[in-house]
Amino acid sequence: MNPACPCGSGDELNVCCGPYHQGAAAPCAEHLMRSRYSAYVLGLVDYLVATTLPAQQSALDRDGIRAWSLGSTWLGLDVESSELIGAQPEHAFVTFIARWHDDAGEHAHRERSAFVQRDGRWYFLDPTAPIKAGRNDPCPCGSAQKFKKCCSGYLSP
Repeated sequence: MNPACPCGSGDELNVCCGPYHQGAAAPCAEHLMRSRYSAYVLGLVDYLVATTLPAQQSALDRDGIRAWSLGSTWLGLDVESSELIGAQPEHAFVTFIARWHDDAGEHAHRERSAFVQRDGRWYFLDPTAPIKAGRNDPCPCGSAQKFKKCCSGYLSP
């Protein structure tokens, strides 16, 4: 028997998040978010970086991600909502609570994450990784729209 997927779907890892970790495109933002949670549980730092908007990947702290991933006991994920925004490119929000335990105790983090679809793949828009684009510059997601008309509003606090 294969292990249960850490994302909490109730499915086995090999039919849930596992295929995404192996390179298959997640069909929606919620599946990508669940697979990213599973990647934290499994210590898959390369996957976490690869599923962040390419324009943000170089700003990510791989060592910090690895330390948090491997230094935590992951306790569960609860997805509260998933909203698809019908624009081009498609954007989405996924609201969730992730729970974990580390040396400082038990934690729960509630977040409303933003995602964008580019070339048939969904990407996480990381609000902590700065994008070097002015409001009137082309959007780093590759949409050919101005940043202010595309991803800018999804990265604002």
